[in-house]
Amino acid sequence: MENTPSLAGQPALFLTNQLILMREKLRKSEVMAPFVTGLKDDEIIALAEHYAKLRPEPTGEPVDRALAARGKVLAEQLHCGSCHLPNYEGREQMPRLAHQRIDYLILSLTAYRDGTRSGIDTSMNGAMYGVSEQDIRALAHHAASIR
Repeated sequence: MENTPSLAGQPALFLTNQLILMREKLRKSEVMAPFVTGLKDDEIIALAEHYAKLRPEPTGEPVDRALAARGKVLAEQLHCGSCHLPNYEGREQMPRLAHQRIDYLILSLTAYRDGTRSGIDTSMNGAMYGVSEQDIRALAHHAASIR
């Protein structure tokens, strides 16, 4: 779905944390609110484990190869692979970025930069501080292009 992240293959701990944050209204998501309201912890854990086992697929969005190449350089400069792993598969509470939707990554990275999104860990807010719109687009195209 447009502007909606792919959950397949996300680390189970990341999904668990995000679903709890949404259920508790600490992370706002109009799309997810009806689905998480009233979920019990064991239901959230079961959902997270289910989605973590699914294979992530490319989104079908067109990737701008020039932007992706610029994004690769930026990702190395920003040390994105140190938290999200070099192949961007994510781990523990760090989300998978590989094969993620470009439109969603742009929205999410912009929100981190602008301070309108935070979570358990605010390191992404600091990592994105001062990153330009064009560089955010480049990072999103790079992440989506990783196979």
